[in-house]
Amino acid sequence: MGFAERPYDPAMQPEQTTILIQRYLDRIAGDAHAETLVRELLAQAVQRLHRLCSNLLHRRYPRLARPPVNLQAEDLLSAVVARLLRALRAIQPGNVRQFFALANQHMRWELNDLARRLDEQPPARSISDSSLGAPPSSDSGLSINSRRMLAAIDGLPEGEREVFSLVRIQGLSHVETAEIMGVSTKTVQRRIHRSMLLLAEALDDLRPQDTA
Repeated sequence: MGFAERPYDPAMQPEQTTILIQRYLDRIAGDAHAETLVRELLAQAVQRLHRLCSNLLHRRYPRLARPPVNLQAEDLLSAVVARLLRALRAIQPGNVRQFFALANQHMRWELNDLARRLDEQPPARSISDSSLGAPPSSDSGLSINSRRMLAAIDGLPEGEREVFSLVRIQGLSHVETAEIMGVSTKTVQRRIHRSMLLLAEALDDLRPQDTA
């Protein structure tokens, strides 16, 4: 599709990208024949989408970046762009915040699908190991505790979940997150603090226990 090969313009500031994306969203709204505009929108957003894909892959799904999958951020980006092309035919985000929330959702779905398929593959075993009869282990890097953490994040209130995803998972700054969400940096900081408290409460049993 070629989106990942689009050259990066160092003069393009985050706020300029946000303004351009919003303009395309405004033009797409109510247009039943907006396929060309959708492609242009994704081309404008590709650098930020690539960054989000890379951060999410390497921070939360690092096992998928190693053999046997060897997933690259560019591969994930292409898959997410294909998903968004289909999704945007039925869903019309009204603002930049909704657009990136939709993109983040499809990134997680794509990575979860890959992790699940990897889990379902029989593990490669040498002949010398064939008689051991050891139960197969998950090879996706998503342990039971990891799945609990992801479920706890998904269970956060909407505002806290969105801020936590953008800052702690996607690696955006507080300023970038505030810009995308249309809130103040103070609000971002407050929601991050609250999300951490809620996660600590939900996952309290996973904390290392102090020993005498």
